Amino acid sequence: MQTNELREVALALRTARTEKEPISPPTQTWPSLDADSAFEVQRITVDEAVKQGDRLVGLKLGNIAKVMQDAFGLDQPDYGFLLASTFIYEGTPIPLKDYIAPYVELEPAFVLKAPLKGPNIIIADVINAIDYALPAIEIIDSRVKDWAIGLPDTLADNGSTGAIILGGTPRRLTDLNLRDTRGTLLFNGREIMTGNTKNILGNPISAVAWLANRLAAYDVGLEAGQVILPGSCLQAMPMRETGRWTCNFDGWGTVEFDVV
Repeated sequence: MQTNELREVALALRTARTEKEPISPPTQTWPSLDADSAFEVQRITVDEAVKQGDRLVGLKLGNIAKVMQDAFGLDQPDYGFLLASTFIYEGTPIPLKDYIAPYVELEPAFVLKAPLKGPNIIIADVINAIDYALPAIEIIDSRVKDWAIGLPDTLADNGSTGAIILGGTPRRLTDLNLRDTRGTLLFNGREIMTGNTKNILGNPISAVAWLANRLAAYDVGLEAGQVILPGSCLQAMPMRETGRWTCNFDGWGTVEFDVV
């Protein structure tokens, strides 16, 4: 795709995000949009946001769990950049009107103390690079009408990122069993979905290695100090009503927020 077309895609998605009005899948309007050109759309979006005063603070991996791929009709993961403007303080009320068709995910978040850049990143490299982990919520949202997304569509939409809430219980990897930690979503005190960190590519550390190696194709690395989201441990649940979400990892920590 030509640069002017990539900028057209970025502008359409940015306008949809701002106006809360979804658009048709970009691959319908721009049939030549593929995964690689969609990632270039991401770069344009991030560059524009940074020029406007935002800050790049991390990267995310999505749809790594099969239950998530099945839910959204994808057969491989997506990924995107994390901007500071999408992070919300725990306890801050979240207006439902700020989103189009949001879903709630529970996942670990990793903060790096050393950079990771593929190819050929292995699990030991990831373990050595992680400073600590936090329980986290990602609210995913799509600027594509009815979530009718293929991989290029969600990539162009920056991995369908909506907002991130980091919990306040940091732990070293040696204090966690990320191979087998149960996660639970409750809405207004009622359990609505459970999962396990092993759903994230067997272990979310493996997912970080996958992400570092995949992004090497674009000469992108994970940097020290960045927040890395490896994907949800359970099927995302729609956020359609006002009320309180309680999102918990057994033996680790809870993240709560109110939808208003």
